[in-house]
Amino acid sequence: MPLDPDAFRHHPGLAGMIQDPETSFFRGFLPADMDDRMRELGRPADWRRTDAEREANRHEALAGRLDRDLWVFAYGSLMWDPALMFSEVLRATAEGYHRGMVLYDTGGARGSPEAPGLMAGLVPGGQCEGVAFRVPAAIVDRETEILWRREMIAHAYIPRFLPARTVLGEIEVLAFTADPTAQMIRLDLSREETVHCIATGEGVIGTSFAYLENTLAHFHALKIEDPDLEALMAEVQRARAA
Repeated sequence: MPLDPDAFRHHPGLAGMIQDPETSFFRGFLPADMDDRMRELGRPADWRRTDAEREANRHEALAGRLDRDLWVFAYGSLMWDPALMFSEVLRATAEGYHRGMVLYDTGGARGSPEAPGLMAGLVPGGQCEGVAFRVPAAIVDRETEILWRREMIAHAYIPRFLPARTVLGEIEVLAFTADPTAQMIRLDLSREETVHCIATGEGVIGTSFAYLENTLAHFHALKIEDPDLEALMAEVQRARAA
């Protein structure tokens, strides 16, 4: 079922920038698909949550919310490839957390042991600009099962509900925040290490550079200003050129 064009009524310019969920890699992705890859990298058998653990986490996080519309906050790759069926998308500013390039990837989507990559996580303090997707109540159970298979495959994020400001007023959004106790979350990287990882990181679905590039492309389409991320991109481009 293709997305209703009316879903982009607030931001028509995003219509050609968000991948059709039905064609997304993540739509049919199963965590077990990564087991062979992780064994090759020498990871232990318990590198990921079991299906039962992941589903228990989902039901705990969404207790009392599976029968109502759900707003999902996107601040990284979810902005251009949500893999979710949605009926509305809004620019949103989540409160209490800011975006940090803190997800250290050595064996997943955009990194390897030889070329670690970095992706974004939400870190306490401040605010974060992004978009919110409204998932209709009738499909929340199915769509969040897909979402959890993607975001909660291993220990990196904690799902939380945060207040967010939009042109329609304040809404409550589901956001995946960085788990400071997780090995994949690195809050101690120097600027030099951060730049190097984004400039060189590459995994099974792409590069860390493309991740940052796509994030900024969506900011430009939404007229979101993020001087810090723009400055980071400039440093990464210089590193790649060198």
